[in-house]
Amino acid sequence: MKVWFFLLPLFFLGMAQAQTYPVKPIRLVVPFAPGGSSSIVARAVAAEMEKGLGQSIVIDNKPGGGGNVAMLEVARADPDGYTLIIGHVGSLAMNPYMYDKLPYDVDKDFAPISLLALVPAIFVVHESVPAKDLREFVALAKKEPGKMNYGSAGNGSAGHLAMEYLKQATGIDIQHVPYKGTGPNVIDLVAGRTQAAAAGTPPLMPHVKAGKLRVIAVGTPQRLATLADVATVAEQGYPGFETSQWYGLNAPAKTPAAVIQRLAAEAAKAARSPKVVERFAADDAQGIGSTPAEYAAFVKQEQARWSKVVRAAKIKAD
Repeated sequence: MKVWFFLLPLFFLGMAQAQTYPVKPIRLVVPFAPGGSSSIVARAVAAEMEKGLGQSIVIDNKPGGGGNVAMLEVARADPDGYTLIIGHVGSLAMNPYMYDKLPYDVDKDFAPISLLALVPAIFVVHESVPAKDLREFVALAKKEPGKMNYGSAGNGSAGHLAMEYLKQATGIDIQHVPYKGTGPNVIDLVAGRTQAAAAGTPPLMPHVKAGKLRVIAVGTPQRLATLADVATVAEQGYPGFETSQWYGLNAPAKTPAAVIQRLAAEAAKAARSPKVVERFAADDAQGIGSTPAEYAAFVKQEQARWSKVVRAAKIKAD
C-alpha cells in the first residue's frame, strides 16, 4: 500500500506531461553529416510529425565517431522528450561489438520509440566481372580465392559489414579495401579498381543505369520494385540472409512512458503517411512506423545478427 502511495505522484506527473507535451520545439539529433539517408529520413518524418504534435522539430546533425558522439550527448540529455535521436543499424546494432568500450550502453541508456524506415542494401559488381548474378559471382570467387577486391565507405561501415556477412554466408574469399566515404569507394568501383561493393541504391543506381555496374543481388527479404528482375540473396541459395540500413527514433532512457507513447503514435503515423512513403520510394526505402515494443524487438534481432558477423570477421572500429 505504501509503495502505491509513493508511486501515485509519479503516475499523475507522467499523465500531466503527456497531456501538455510538447510545449516547445523538439530537437532531433542526427548522428551523421547532412545529406545522407539519415538526414532524409529525419527531415521527411519530422515534417509530418510536426503536424500532429503542434510544435516544430529542429534537426541537429552531429557527426563523429561513427555516430558515437551524438549518441553520448543524447544519452546524457534530460529525459523530457525534447531531445531525440535517429537510431541506426550502425550505432545500435554494430558499434557495440566493434568498439572495445563505448561511453554509453545502447540497451540501457536509450528508450525505443519507433522504427521509421528500411533502406535496402544492394550488391553490385563492376561491368568487367563475368557474373550475372550472385551464384555466378560466388562460383567465380571460389575459383579464384583472394583475387577479387571489394570496397566500402570505411572500416566498420554498413557496406563493410554487409560484404563480410555475405562472405560468411557464401564461404568466399575476397579482400576488403576501405575508403574514407561512399564517394571515393564508388569512384574506384566504377573505374574498375575494385570489383564489388554493397551499399544503398542512391549512390549506385546511376552507375547501374549507365551500364558501369551490375546488381547481382538485393539484401532485403523481398525483391525491390525498381529491380524486380534481380533476386534476393536468400532466393539465390542463402535463406535467412537479410541486410539493410535502418533508421528509428530513440529518446534518452527514463523519458516518461506517456511521452514515448505520444511520440510513437505520431512517428508511426508520419512514417506511413503518403507524402513520406512517396519520398522514401525515390530511394527504394520503405516507411515502417512501429510500436516501441516492436522496435525494441527488431533491434535485439539485429544485434544478434551483427554481433556474430563482427566477431567472426574480427572487425574493430578505427
